[in-house]
Amino acid sequence: MGVRNASAGACVKEVIIKEIPNAKVDVMVLDLSSMSSIRNFAENFNSQNLPLNILINNAGIAFAPFTLSEDDIELHFATNHLGHFLLTHLLLEGMKTTAQETNIEGRIIIVSSDSYKLTYHEGIRFDRINDELGKTLFLKISYFSFSLYFCFLANILHAHELSKQLKHEDVKITVNALHPGGIVTNILRYQGFLDGMTFLYLILFHLFSHILYNVTSRMKFEQEKHFLADFEIPF
Repeated sequence: MGVRNASAGACVKEVIIKEIPNAKVDVMVLDLSSMSSIRNFAENFNSQNLPLNILINNAGIAFAPFTLSEDDIELHFATNHLGHFLLTHLLLEGMKTTAQETNIEGRIIIVSSDSYKLTYHEGIRFDRINDELGKTLFLKISYFSFSLYFCFLANILHAHELSKQLKHEDVKITVNALHPGGIVTNILRYQGFLDGMTFLYLILFHLFSHILYNVTSRMKFEQEKHFLADFEIPF
C-alpha cells in the first residue's frame, strides 16, 4: 500500500492482517502531491523486483484551500492527476514485464468522476491551472470546481491515451477510468457543512464495487471502455 500517512497505513495493515492472517501487506510512504516522493516510492518498489498485476490510482483531495504543491503546482491538479500520471509511468515497465512473464492480463484503474463534463468548454485550461480566481464566495466555488474538473478530465484522457499506446505495443494491460459514485468520506474534510452528511441513496459499497468490478471482471483486453459510470456496471 502506498500511503501518505505512515501511522494510518500501519493501522490499516493491522486490520487486514487481523481479518486475513495469511495476507502479505507492505506499507510504503507515498505522497501523490510530491514528485520527489513519487519517484522515491517507485524507485524503492521497483528495486524489490516484485510482480505488479494491478495498479489502482485512487488518491485524491477535494475543496482544499488554494495551495501550491512543493513543485509549485496547484494542489488538486498535482495530487489528483499529475501524481497518478507520474506514478503510472514509473511503474509501467514493471507491469509490462509481469504481464509478459505471467501471461496474466494487467489492470490499471484510474478513479475519476462524471463531473469531468463540467469543465471549461475548451477542455483543460493549462494556462489557468495555477490561478487563484478570487476571494469572493462565487469565485472560490469556481476555483474549487474547475480545479477538480480539470483533474477528472485529465485522468480520463490519460486512460484513453495510455490504453491506445499499450494496444499499439500489443501489451496485455487494460486501462480504464471510472466514476466511483457519491459517498461521504474524509475527502470532504475541508467542507464543514458536508461533514457527517448521509446520502441515503448512495452507499460506501458503490466505490468499492466499481473498483473491484474493474479489477476482477472478465472484461477482455479488446473491450475497454476507458470511462465507466454507474449505469455501465452490473450491480
